[in-house]
Amino acid sequence: MSRDPIPRPEEPEPPTGPSPDGLRPTGLPTVLGWVAIGLVGGWALHPLCDRLGVVPPLVSAAQPLALLLLAAILGYVAWVTHRAVHVRRERLEAHQAVNRLMLGRASALVAALVAGGYVGYALSWIGDPAELADERLVRSLVAAGCALLAVVAGLLLERACRVHDAQ
Repeated sequence: MSRDPIPRPEEPEPPTGPSPDGLRPTGLPTVLGWVAIGLVGGWALHPLCDRLGVVPPLVSAAQPLALLLLAAILGYVAWVTHRAVHVRRERLEAHQAVNRLMLGRASALVAALVAGGYVGYALSWIGDPAELADERLVRSLVAAGCALLAVVAGLLLERACRVHDAQ
């Protein structure tokens, strides 16, 4: 018999599997949400510049090339990670896995925002009689395509970090 008048509830055993609120891969609705935010911001840039009396920015060749470089780097890291984790069955150090996972996720979301921004900026130039409207439209769409490649590469990197339980 216990001297304690109130019986203590038994403590539940800690779950053995992955936590129910664990990290999940970035979903399509999240990526599309960032694209939508970028789309609105990119579309609003042209009218805002007109209202303020500022020349709207040109898209130079360096901007799509920088996004293409980002996509190439992310794609290479995704390929190396996939080969190490899934083909050769090596274990990554915990900090390496987390760093690569967060790099892939953050890059995918920011690239989605940028892609939406460039598409919105391109759409704002459709039917505009300005002298460089067609050039801005085409270059913006090229930059959006390069940003889309970065989104795909970031998501591939994120998924390459995924490990399955050994049960």
